[in-house]
Amino acid sequence: MPRSDRLLELIQFLRTRRRPVGGAQLADEFGVSLRTIYRDIQTLIARGAPIDGEAGVGYVLRPGFTVPPLMFSSDEIEAVVLGSQMVARSADITLTKAARNALAKITAVLPAGRSDEADASGLLAGPISAAVESVNLAPIRSAIRMERKIWISYSDEAGLQTERNIWPILLTFCATVRLLAAWCELREGYRQFRTDRIVAFAEIGEAYPRRRHALVKEWREIEGLSEPQ
Repeated sequence: MPRSDRLLELIQFLRTRRRPVGGAQLADEFGVSLRTIYRDIQTLIARGAPIDGEAGVGYVLRPGFTVPPLMFSSDEIEAVVLGSQMVARSADITLTKAARNALAKITAVLPAGRSDEADASGLLAGPISAAVESVNLAPIRSAIRMERKIWISYSDEAGLQTERNIWPILLTFCATVRLLAAWCELREGYRQFRTDRIVAFAEIGEAYPRRRHALVKEWREIEGLSEPQ
């Protein structure tokens, strides 16, 4: 691991600990010598990190310290690049543009010597052949964020169309389809709708009667899905 990455990971490790962590434990965690840990700690302190402690006692990061958001490790840069590529190839036009703009902004303000890492990434998102929607997903994503009900005209596999009022809670982007998880007032239960089968939709202007976080948790329990880590 490059030293710049190790220093960042060291800060992140200390942020998750409330009690002083001994140098030997840190050396074991990062697979380096105790002397290297001592040098790293001094370097971080010299750069302004509020670390208390000393050799033989342990180290603790004082509360309130936040790592600048653009101190990415090499792995994190690659994750951002790959993620933005996947979004750009699988999402609606608005989200695709947002992904490209976000990556450009991040790359532009990376520290000197790091900006080329995004272009030199050895990862590439493959082609995605998702079904084409007849409606724009951006307003649906907005309804999810704002916790608002929507009306949809939906065509099932047999071509039968129904009209429903739903509470949209999650959009899942799969390789070939996109699924909208929602509480369906017509069926009085949770359902997943293929977005390419939504013929039309409109915002109702009403808020959910319950918070989306609670609905998502309930839906995950019913589907037997674990919480994301």
